Amino acid sequence: MQLAVKSGIFESDAMPDRRDTKQPPERVLGRVIACDGARATILSAVSTGSWLAGDAWAIGRMISINLGSSRIVALVYRVHAVEAAWTDTAENPIRIEVEFLGEVLEGSDGKTRFQSGITNYPPIGAVAHRIRTGDLALVHDLGERGGVVIGQITQDASIPATVNIQDMLSRHFALLGTTGVGKSSAVALLLRKAVSVRPRLRVLILDPHNEYSSAFPELALTIDGDALDLPFWMFKQEELAEVVFRGRPALDDEPDILREVVAAARTRYRTPTAPDLARDLGSSLLKRPLDIGGPRAAGPEPVQAQASHDAPTPYRLKDVFAIIDELIGLHEQRWPRAALRSLKVRLESLHADPRYRFMFGRANMYETMAPILGQIFRVPMHGRPITAFQLGGLPGEVVNAVASVLSRLAFELAVASQGAIEVLVLCEEAHRYVPSDPQLGFAPTRQAIARIAKEGRKYGAYLGVVTQRPGELDPTIMSQCSTIFAMRLANERDQQIIRSAISDASASTIAFLSSIGNREAIAFGEGVATTMRMRFAALAPHELPAMGGKTAAEEGARFDPTLDDLVRRMRA
Repeated sequence: MQLAVKSGIFESDAMPDRRDTKQPPERVLGRVIACDGARATILSAVSTGSWLAGDAWAIGRMISINLGSSRIVALVYRVHAVEAAWTDTAENPIRIEVEFLGEVLEGSDGKTRFQSGITNYPPIGAVAHRIRTGDLALVHDLGERGGVVIGQITQDASIPATVNIQDMLSRHFALLGTTGVGKSSAVALLLRKAVSVRPRLRVLILDPHNEYSSAFPELALTIDGDALDLPFWMFKQEELAEVVFRGRPALDDEPDILREVVAAARTRYRTPTAPDLARDLGSSLLKRPLDIGGPRAAGPEPVQAQASHDAPTPYRLKDVFAIIDELIGLHEQRWPRAALRSLKVRLESLHADPRYRFMFGRANMYETMAPILGQIFRVPMHGRPITAFQLGGLPGEVVNAVASVLSRLAFELAVASQGAIEVLVLCEEAHRYVPSDPQLGFAPTRQAIARIAKEGRKYGAYLGVVTQRPGELDPTIMSQCSTIFAMRLANERDQQIIRSAISDASASTIAFLSSIGNREAIAFGEGVATTMRMRFAALAPHELPAMGGKTAAEEGARFDPTLDDLVRRMRA
């Protein structure tokens, strides 16, 4: 609907557009005075009394260029005055730089459609005017793909912002933005929409700030350090070594000793030779010949150890201790006694540390992974498809290893289900797990997340990446996310990452990423119809992450600890 009149003053939103190019002078906002393959320059004028009405030329807004049978849709990205001086007594000429997005075509049946790209370029003198509401809605219409409403278009709040959940999930997505712009609320909204339209979807949130437990009161199970059971025997060798050795450098032989004794403990658990009665009576060691005996020789490890050291099968920590003691007691030393004793002390310290109770406390209550997988990945889901996995309460040295285990299990579960179970792994603060510098982070975590990003689509394993530092995120992971919601980003390097990710003709949109408002985002990629500036819908207070949904009364009723309480909690 064209709203422009002479001198840039706009009339009614209800005024219809004319389809011919010979529009009366009073309806012309501006005219094209320059054009290249992707952009055009429009000349217009505003006066002191009407400049507030000139919002059609606001940065980030779409305008229309009338060609008669079609209308070019363009994005305003730069506005500047022609003259250096401003006059209050006459109109001031201004130049508007626009970038072509596509065109609205009208068929012989009278139906209109939007297509990206330009087939007919505007001639010099072509009329530029405010875009119709119908054309603006058509630009953002997903058509037959269908979508769910996640907010409103910033330019016109009456037009819904929609996203195709299947395309967003199956090709992975990223949500980027600096602190305080509403990332967590946007994530909560997207996840609610995803589980509402994908009944087989399970969501695992790697939550380092423990902020999502309040966002899904009726949809999520929250697992914290106290409720978590992730037995040590489910950790691969590298993951277990990260837990055991991260606190201090390992002696030269300790990682190799750990690998060998764990393989032997797994074998001993599966094929014990001592009577079961001895075990029931508390025998400290089921005596059997060690598969790892004999002097260390050159060449590959024994086949048995190679095949079993990473298998997710149970073993007992007391067998590990017993095997280390046996190695210490060997007449011909296979390993240095100092390294053996050091490893045993490390393991005993972890076993006794209450912070590692989730790994060691109830580990041998489980003979199989089934109950653990069922709890973490909601099988069956019992109406709660989301698991908010709170990493904030875990020791810092195990967070990477736990994230690695969970990501790996999510992929393996999706593969084993042959598509019957879809799993979305949502990585908050993803730059911690998959940093751009390969020397940082934890290699198994990087590999597990990268495997979901590269291969997960075939099996129903999806990845959601949330970070405030896209410049520090592994570019390989970023390149696998085909739908991106970019919220406010002030850092030039971060903006450059987004600029390089945009593949269509709306790269100029990124120019105002540093100034968009809270809850606003530039959405682009396969999950949306075209690049759009939109505002996420507001959530109800009880659906907000972290403290966002608490009332003043609830805030006042929070736990107010004494100094003794704090000391007791820190010791625990």
